[in-house]
Amino acid sequence: MKILDHLEEWLISFFMAGATFIIFLSVLHRYGTGLRIPGVQDWLLSIDFSWAQELCIIMFVWMAKFGAAYGVRAGVHVGVDVLVNRLPEEWRTKTVYLALFCGILFTGIIGTLGLTFVWENGMHYALFHRFGLDTGDLPEGPTTPDLEWPTWVVYSAVPLGSYLMCFRFLQVTWQFWREGELPQHDHAHVEGLEEEAFGGKGGHEMLAAAKAQGGAK
Repeated sequence: MKILDHLEEWLISFFMAGATFIIFLSVLHRYGTGLRIPGVQDWLLSIDFSWAQELCIIMFVWMAKFGAAYGVRAGVHVGVDVLVNRLPEEWRTKTVYLALFCGILFTGIIGTLGLTFVWENGMHYALFHRFGLDTGDLPEGPTTPDLEWPTWVVYSAVPLGSYLMCFRFLQVTWQFWREGELPQHDHAHVEGLEEEAFGGKGGHEMLAAAKAQGGAK
């Protein structure tokens, strides 16, 4: 479960770092081919980087889908606005449950529709072919223009990301039912920054003491 709790963070970091690195290499390659250095220019021209843009687009799409699931877990998407805060306690609770239920329902539907599309777009054929089953008239499915990857693999980000987002909504609903609180995201907080400012080790205690002293004043 601990691995799943940090799954989105790892995937987002991997896709963002990977896409940034590929873009960096692609830019170096583009400008490097313009340098009239004997041997080097010919070597750079022999390297095919036409796939870089397509791969980066795919990585950013996957990053966005798993980033949405992270947003639910971290409280970026789930919140109570000013209007809901002004409602009576009973109505406020019901409104939050309604919002969470809508999130569960929506992401569940999108995930199911996405899985259906992926299944009919070549996943059905790929699985049957992989296990030696009769594929019959099943379509093999298209491939991407540059990388020539099966598009059903690329589009798998929709059902995977949506189902993970649905699971996060269920987690938030369970937490709200047990504790009566929704996850809150502090946009001004940078993890580790306050501790470093207060000497690293023991920073939490020093920070708490400083805040308490400030409150006493």
